[in-house]
Amino acid sequence: MNRLNTGPGFVPAPLAQLPWLVILLVCAIGGFGVLVLLSAAGGDLKWAQPQGARFLVFLGMALVLSRVRENIWSTLAFPLYGIFLVMLIGVELLGAVAGGSQRWLDLGFIRLQPSEMMKVAIILACAKFYDMLPAGEIRKFGAIWPALAMIAVPAALVMLQPDLGTALMITAGGITVMFLAGVPLRLFIGSGLALAVSVPILVNYVLHEYQRNRVLTFLDPESDPLGTGYHISQSKIAIGSGGIFGKGFLNGTQSHLDYLPEGHTDFALATMMEEWGLMGGLFVIIAYGLLIRWGIVVGVRSNSKFGKLVAAGIATTIFFYVFINMAMVMGLAPVVGIPLPLISFGGSAQMTILICIGILMSLDRQNRLNRATTRW
Repeated sequence: MNRLNTGPGFVPAPLAQLPWLVILLVCAIGGFGVLVLLSAAGGDLKWAQPQGARFLVFLGMALVLSRVRENIWSTLAFPLYGIFLVMLIGVELLGAVAGGSQRWLDLGFIRLQPSEMMKVAIILACAKFYDMLPAGEIRKFGAIWPALAMIAVPAALVMLQPDLGTALMITAGGITVMFLAGVPLRLFIGSGLALAVSVPILVNYVLHEYQRNRVLTFLDPESDPLGTGYHISQSKIAIGSGGIFGKGFLNGTQSHLDYLPEGHTDFALATMMEEWGLMGGLFVIIAYGLLIRWGIVVGVRSNSKFGKLVAAGIATTIFFYVFINMAMVMGLAPVVGIPLPLISFGGSAQMTILICIGILMSLDRQNRLNRATTRW
């Protein structure tokens, strides 16, 4: 049995068990992101160098996490949720303020954004909750309100920071796990209708003024092209001017002449497509598609309900990252501050995505061990 799990004799077992094609795919996306940031800075390394260094560190962390067994993730699900919930409360009380938002805990040696880690913790916690429930209890009310409470509390705390995008991601991750666990579809339809009816109230009385302006700008982007609609207008110009093959590396004008705000963070896709064109955009979409497909396959092959829910929830979270960012950059959704995974500059989102990939590799390794044991 040991020989079956080690692969070729000259390859150590831990290395042979890694999904190397997926790792190369992740490195391709991350490497392309470094090139985009290098160009966004006009050839300066001020963003590319720290991004590349963090990528290598977090990739190493993902490889370490891939060695964690599935039962350990299951055991840690609720404790991790509790830890990050306490940290979110700590952000409200003691958090560092930057850019008008209070989202970080300054620990001295690192600035941590707990809301990012809650995206992972909510998936683990909801998956653990539904894994514990007997199949006959899933369609009862007692299977719904605890999960909704687990989702609502951190989402509300994140909204207070304020961070609408991250709150939506936490909610989407938790709701996805609820749906995949078998919660009746009629409840989602009813909730969706209730949400649609309450949209005017949310926009007028819950959202902050800048968030409200983003929604109104999305509905009518030409109403204030030099004010609240400036980001979207310049982003569309950058994407459209790239054409099919782009203007070439380091030849973008919208970002280099500072017409495109946040060209290295939320609008990195626009920076990339101006220089790499439609072909560059297709490469990114296909690469993310393959990564998400792999995550779904890991869930399908899992023998446990917990593993299926976690893998599917993580794959869906990565999809939401990509879809929402691309939609807002192209003017198809309001600007909510969701970065493009592994490409946009920033350590918190990069760490979250690579932790997600590390957990998926852990579940994939468990699947391989289970298949090997079954054959024997």
